[in-house]
Amino acid sequence: MTSNLTRDLGASVVVFLVALPLCLGVALASGVPPALGILSGIIGGIVVGALAGSPLQVSGPAAGLVVSVWAIVSGWGVEALGLAVLISGVLQVLAGGLKLGRWFRAVSPSLIGGMLAGIGVLIASSQLHVMVGQTPPGGGLADVLGLPASWAAGLSTETGLWSAAVGVATILLLVGWELVPPKRLRVIPGPLVAVFTVTAAVAIFELPVTRVTLPESLIASLNVPTVESLGLLLDPAFVGASVALGLIAAAESLLCANATDQLHDGPRTRYDKELLALGVGNLVAGAIGALPVTGVIVRSAANIQAGAKTRVSAVSHGVLLLGLVALAPWLLGYVPVPALAGTLVYVGCKLLAPQKIRALHRAGQGEVWVFAVTVLAIVVTGLLWGILIGLGVSLLKLLYAFSHLEVDVQRSGDRYDVDVHGAATFVQLPKLAEALEAIPEDAEVHVHIGGLAYVDHACADLLRRHEERRARAGGELVTEWDEVQKLRVQKPLVDRVANEEVGPRAMPSVMPSARPSVRPAPIAEVPAATPELA
Repeated sequence: MTSNLTRDLGASVVVFLVALPLCLGVALASGVPPALGILSGIIGGIVVGALAGSPLQVSGPAAGLVVSVWAIVSGWGVEALGLAVLISGVLQVLAGGLKLGRWFRAVSPSLIGGMLAGIGVLIASSQLHVMVGQTPPGGGLADVLGLPASWAAGLSTETGLWSAAVGVATILLLVGWELVPPKRLRVIPGPLVAVFTVTAAVAIFELPVTRVTLPESLIASLNVPTVESLGLLLDPAFVGASVALGLIAAAESLLCANATDQLHDGPRTRYDKELLALGVGNLVAGAIGALPVTGVIVRSAANIQAGAKTRVSAVSHGVLLLGLVALAPWLLGYVPVPALAGTLVYVGCKLLAPQKIRALHRAGQGEVWVFAVTVLAIVVTGLLWGILIGLGVSLLKLLYAFSHLEVDVQRSGDRYDVDVHGAATFVQLPKLAEALEAIPEDAEVHVHIGGLAYVDHACADLLRRHEERRARAGGELVTEWDEVQKLRVQKPLVDRVANEEVGPRAMPSVMPSARPSVRPAPIAEVPAATPELA
């Protein structure tokens, strides 16, 4: 017990050092005062950490929610943030109480990967403006297209030049810390090393760059919703944006919990409890107007790597954040804003990791299309519509997969080999029937079904009738039922089908495919969408 407590307290210090610069950076990128990011980190550690269903997950403000929060703040003001987060918390508490947590896992990896990559583009493009002391022009595609003009304007001033130098130095330090130091030094978080080094340089040389500003006390930083703000409940656009914020935070948190489970051998996540804890945390965050809370894989991974064993580490990191802003908030006033912007540019680029596309390609080109369309749609239309468009494309892909059939006929002497790939359903039955009927009835025909993802009763019955008809005509049609073993159907059933003890009518109508183009990627190949989240 004492050993676990020692490990947890040590891990909490590491998580605190990881969380501190990112809480500030996420707040600035969201368009809210930095103190609201610190308050969100405190709530994520103490409130969510104490109630969580994932004992080693660490919650707080996350880069994945920056775009949603920025849209709310820019559309309705910082004063509306608390009410939006309250709505998100109510939604999450209801979902957890109704035990809907497990269903948030039923999301295509390509859609999640595309969502995070799209968020990465939006974060990086907006913070590249901040790195040169400029204001992002309006989000999304405008930020991307406005980068050349923004950098030209920024680099034309002394302040912009120094800001760019500080931001670039931060990124180089982050990249170098990941590539160069021995593994034993990586227990020290890269963001802390980069931000501390750059902050020290700015202070020593008194460089003319913008620094973080914090109120004198936590009480002064509260952003409590007002009675007047309740009128926003009558605005369908605001309610829709708040609901979207809650759903995205819930999906991100539970996806993070799933990834966290793969990093340790301790108790598994209780998803409904985790969702309920997240909702309670966001109710508290909304009540004081802080940023929304969600699970964060970077902090969670650091927690596990530092040796945490129980939820005490997550709670303790929240206590450390509270102690810092309560006792020495002036320390944060030395942090340069372009250093935080550089950190978020690095985080945004990590969300675009190319290994995602490679892993998705192994699962099929359709997954890559879903990923690419989702990224493009998010950048052009915004986060909510981009996700909806990506969801629509993934559903169309699924519809295509279960309605597409390829029939390839090869002749070798008097033998015909028919390779069938895709989904053999009644919709494609005419295509299969025409291919078989084009072969002379007295020929020897072998139908290979190892490439099927699905076969229904109608097509199975068609194959059986062709076997009987060709037998009467002096030919032969052999359906290679033994290839079903490749489809991972139970072997006793395969043997019975192969021995004609059971006809094709008894074959199961849904069978997982053996082809790489339709087979789901193994767990290890599923794109690690969340591990790059900050």
